[in-house]
Amino acid sequence: QVLCCVSPQEVGPTMVGDEHSDPNLMNYLGATKRNMLGNHFWEYYVNDAPRIVLDKLENRGYRVVSMTGVGQTLVWCLHKE
Repeated sequence: QVLCCVSPQEVGPTMVGDEHSDPNLMNYLGATKRNMLGNHFWEYYVNDAPRIVLDKLENRGYRVVSMTGVGQTLVWCLHKE
């Protein structure tokens, strides 16, 4: 399983999934599903800072495999075996 977390800042909010994400995992993260005006897809986000989200995901067996910055947005890719 691969999961990507995206945050426009280091303090949140953090995008944690799309409309096809595991609803149980999204519930565990406390994520809310939203559709931004102009987008043709839904996304899950939390108001938590990325470090809090990453800690929660680590407790569920996810490990960070890469991280990059895209403009002022930070992206973490995680993997769970």
